Amino acid sequence: MMNKETTYVPPVKIQGKKTQLVDFILENLPNEFDTWIEPFMGSGVVGFNATSPKAVFADSNPHIINFYNAIKNKEINHLMVKQFLQEQGEILADKGQDYYNEVREKFNKEHRPLDFLFLNRSCFNGMIRFNRKLEFNVPYGHKPKRFARAYITKITNQVKQIAFLIENNDWAFVCQDFKETIKMANKNDLIYCDPPYIGRHVDYYDSWDEQNELDLENALRTCGANFIVSTWHSNQYRKNTYLESLWKNYNTITTSHFYHLGGKEENRNAVTEALILNYEAKHRQEPIKVPIYRQIALDI
Repeated sequence: MMNKETTYVPPVKIQGKKTQLVDFILENLPNEFDTWIEPFMGSGVVGFNATSPKAVFADSNPHIINFYNAIKNKEINHLMVKQFLQEQGEILADKGQDYYNEVREKFNKEHRPLDFLFLNRSCFNGMIRFNRKLEFNVPYGHKPKRFARAYITKITNQVKQIAFLIENNDWAFVCQDFKETIKMANKNDLIYCDPPYIGRHVDYYDSWDEQNELDLENALRTCGANFIVSTWHSNQYRKNTYLESLWKNYNTITTSHFYHLGGKEENRNAVTEALILNYEAKHRQEPIKVPIYRQIALDI
């Protein structure tokens, strides 16, 4: 796998995305595999940058899948996104939270992909959170001039980048449970799993517990394909004990990482990230320097 000078940054923001860990993960992929299979797509940043000619991106959240299928089916494109965000941004700047709440209510009834993108980029802290009725419930972000020209250009470029990748590869986007996705794998495929971190606070509408972790390990152990699982190893307070019990028979590699939870340095929390693999790693226990990524310049 070649190291890239830049990364493809997805247009949908998700807390816990692996943008800063892409190189570390890609450096430890098998030399060859047929299909990239991702049961917990989330933002899709790892799979998008793996750029496998054939891939299955799956998630239990239908709105993420609907958004990327809308791009794949050419129901939306970067020019539509640009015009939409310009128009909606002007209304939001004038009406603020009242308009945000109006769009959120409309989205929870109509589920339009462009409204999903608007909410994702104007809500508090760029979170994606749904209640058990699959209703988007993140509050307004209260940032003035949220959709400035430069910000819209950035999002538009991201949509254009991903649309190019989708058009030039055989990629499928499906909404289903992770166990069903793992069943799709053949022995020559590679499964990359980025589940909610067990033992850590998550904002997923379908919370992750010990039974889910047990089901994941069982599904991967019996599928016959190579796999990678992203998880946490430790922080300054405690360790992920599942690495020493449930996952003890697999290879584990680690790297240090900072989560930026605020503008002040004291709010940056260091965590050791882990990859669980059922094959021999290329960089076993060799933390790498976290790279800084930049956008690919595109004319729009």
